[in-house]
Amino acid sequence: MTSIDNAIDLPPISYVDYTSELQLPSIIHLIENDLSEPYSIYTYRYFIHNWPKLCFLAMDGDTCVGVIICKLDLHKQSNRGYIAMLAVAKEYRKRAIGTTLVQKAIHAMKEQDADEVVLETEYTNQGALALYQRLGFIKDKRLHRYYLNGVDAFRLKLFCKTMVKDHEDQEN
Repeated sequence: MTSIDNAIDLPPISYVDYTSELQLPSIIHLIENDLSEPYSIYTYRYFIHNWPKLCFLAMDGDTCVGVIICKLDLHKQSNRGYIAMLAVAKEYRKRAIGTTLVQKAIHAMKEQDADEVVLETEYTNQGALALYQRLGFIKDKRLHRYYLNGVDAFRLKLFCKTMVKDHEDQEN
């Protein structure tokens, strides 16, 4: 329970792993209402079926109010985590739900030996930029006209391991 939940006496949000295709309609509904990009059912299934342990839901009782969908695979000889989608219902924002979901995903990716985590977000999305920068992400590059609506994106990156540690590991 966050301090904000205590302050205004809201019911606690629970965080659960993705476990069933039955959760997919709630996930799709939430993301379609929140993100600018349209995704096909195949996109959701690609991520969720291949990396189910990297999908987490925020629940208010039986209602899905937040979701993060990620993957982890090899990219240029390093394990790269990727945050594909993060959505929190508008009426549940400012309760640290997005932050908690990202932290859970990063922790799970680190447990699977991620070297870095990347994502893209609209360059005008100040809320998302602030959230990720608070968690240690840096702007890696600007991607011109990245989204279907013609809006630019920033690629953000979080390094999970220091270069010194990686160098020391190579020597052993």
